[in-house]
Amino acid sequence: MTDVLLPSETATNADRLVSSTRPGRGQLRMAAAVSAVLLLAFVSTVPFAGIPLPGTEAFLPAYAAAVMVSDLVTAALLVSMFVAGGSLGLLLLSICYLFAGVTAIPWALTFPGVFAPSGLLGAGLQTTAYIAAIRRLAFPLFVIAYALFKDRCVAGGHARSVVWSVALTTAAVIALTSLIIASDNAMPKLMLDERSVTSLWSYVSEAGTLAHILAIIVLWRRFRSTLDLWLLIVLGTMLLEFVMLTYISGGRLSLGWWAGRVYGLAAATLVMLILLLETSVLHSRLIRSVSIEKRARDARLLTMEALSASIAHEVNQPISSMVTNANACIRWLDRESPELERARSTLGRIVADGHRVGAIIEGIRAMFREERGPRESVDINRLIQDAVRDLGLEARLNGVDISLTLDPALPRVNANVIQLRQVIDNLVANAIEAMDGKGECVVRISTAGHPDEVTVLVEDTGIGIPEDVDRLFDPFVTTKMGGLGMGLMICRSIVEAHGGQLSVHNNVPKGAVFRFSLPTYHLSDSRDGESVR
Repeated sequence: MTDVLLPSETATNADRLVSSTRPGRGQLRMAAAVSAVLLLAFVSTVPFAGIPLPGTEAFLPAYAAAVMVSDLVTAALLVSMFVAGGSLGLLLLSICYLFAGVTAIPWALTFPGVFAPSGLLGAGLQTTAYIAAIRRLAFPLFVIAYALFKDRCVAGGHARSVVWSVALTTAAVIALTSLIIASDNAMPKLMLDERSVTSLWSYVSEAGTLAHILAIIVLWRRFRSTLDLWLLIVLGTMLLEFVMLTYISGGRLSLGWWAGRVYGLAAATLVMLILLLETSVLHSRLIRSVSIEKRARDARLLTMEALSASIAHEVNQPISSMVTNANACIRWLDRESPELERARSTLGRIVADGHRVGAIIEGIRAMFREERGPRESVDINRLIQDAVRDLGLEARLNGVDISLTLDPALPRVNANVIQLRQVIDNLVANAIEAMDGKGECVVRISTAGHPDEVTVLVEDTGIGIPEDVDRLFDPFVTTKMGGLGMGLMICRSIVEAHGGQLSVHNNVPKGAVFRFSLPTYHLSDSRDGESVR
């Protein structure tokens, strides 16, 4: 969900997993840097590999705990990826790391001289070596299985597959450990004593080396993801460990042997760190995606609220006019001698107001849909006169005089008639309502023509405007008791949509002046079928 993730970017769970995305340049550079550091450390260790380090057995529990935690955390992360994507290869790879993590426990407990002179659990001299051999041979075999089956999916029952995998793997480790301990004296000898290996160990090392090389070849041939890249690095690191332990080190607890253990720990932590890094990146993307969706939802709700408030605000004036005219019509008809002509004229205004309500609603809908709507050549003077005629009764009831100073040579403008009439009605109605009943109550409306634009001023002698002028045009901001705070926002939106500007400043000595300008009409602005108003 930018790096910012949109909903279309989070369509499926598997699309962003490291097991399905190809490594980018950053990942390739990081892999190359890690490989270079490991090779440099290997080369630097070779001259000192035979130095014995007696008494370092005390560090083995910490080493084994670190390996166990790294492998188990990696297994858990791979399980979560398997649940999201359902790949059989991911399940096998998670079993691989689970097996490696669990076997680190008996390996450390049976190591001679760590917890007991000959190890715990009734271990013999060969127990630790055989557990280590199984761990080393199992890893590349599991990686080969991952490479071969990573494109196959487990159909449903992912949680059950995970439970069975954990149970069977743990049971297998317990069974193997018990079998090795029970058969310690009967198995071929891998250790001469607690520090030295027999010649038979070289076969284990060669088999492990060949298994790792085969795993590298198979994975390289089926390479396609970031996870594959780092598994190749892990296999290469374990290959360095094999070479160091078998051909270069001076036996157990030598500097080379401990260097091999460091490579083993690096191999155990590499995939874990990459998965944790990718998980944190995915988590941050998810948070941003959710945040974007929330903002979009809030914006939709705000738009709906603004739309409903706008409709309520805009239709209030013509409906009020309809009610006033209807009452007047009733009075004309209730007289002893009904004044039918006046009643007919009043009913005509009611019909006109009814049509205007529908047009206003459609205009507001078009504005929120960001549609231009039909435009035509419009005489602003005529619109102002129509608005003043319709608002005249309201002005008289409020004791307000309306003064017109209209430029007779005013150029026409290219505008949507209904929307432009909304602007004029709003500004004039606001000016009438702004009067405080003290002193002169006059609304002055003037127009002026210029070469490229026309300007309209609506001045009143009312209460004036607050200090924070710009906020007047924000939605839901109003200075009127019971006002909705949508009128001026709608006015500015309409004027700006027509290429003009709407501004306000305080009048002298009191009141407010609203000024809006619109570009003049040119013949090129016309379209087929447009009328001239």
